[in-house]
Amino acid sequence: MSIYTPALQKLIDELGKLPGVGPKSAQRIAFHLIKIPEQEALSLADAIQQAKQKVRFCETCFNMSDEVICEICSDSQRDSSLVCVVEEPRDIVALERTREYKGLYHVLQGAINPIDGIGPEQLKIRELLERLKGNTVVEVILCTNPNIEGEATAMYLAKLIEPLGIQVSRIASGLPVGGDLEYADELTLGRALEGRRNISGDE
Repeated sequence: MSIYTPALQKLIDELGKLPGVGPKSAQRIAFHLIKIPEQEALSLADAIQQAKQKVRFCETCFNMSDEVICEICSDSQRDSSLVCVVEEPRDIVALERTREYKGLYHVLQGAINPIDGIGPEQLKIRELLERLKGNTVVEVILCTNPNIEGEATAMYLAKLIEPLGIQVSRIASGLPVGGDLEYADELTLGRALEGRRNISGDE
């Protein structure tokens, strides 16, 4: 038997499904939402609804966007000869903060992880290879996370891209092993990007 009313328990349960939100955090957030003025709570609900309705994935790079093609892909000032491959849209935010990179991106929407049932076919790899057939890309920077899944994904991609005659590089060391790009500070991430090294799919 729940000690909360059904409506409050449902709110706690739904909040608890969010990444990084445990049971206690879910309770605190739920209590906060109940205590704030109704208009503030409704404003939050409306923001969630608007985001779900309007935010989509860019048809070119699969970054989040309000338009069919995101601002980065449609920016003529970006260097179209460079494509930086990342796992998630939030990684683009981290890289853009460094102000070191002026090329384009491609979001895989994850990393190869057999334990979780994620293979190459679940990622946007086929779409990446199609983009690279245009003969305008000179270098692909593999900027997957410095963990087991990220490294395996990078090596897999390198084997696929090298036969296309395109330079493949990997961000340099300096990022903590097992970490995520989104948590790296701008200076460390910027230096890792600057110090990227060429890699071979045979490594």
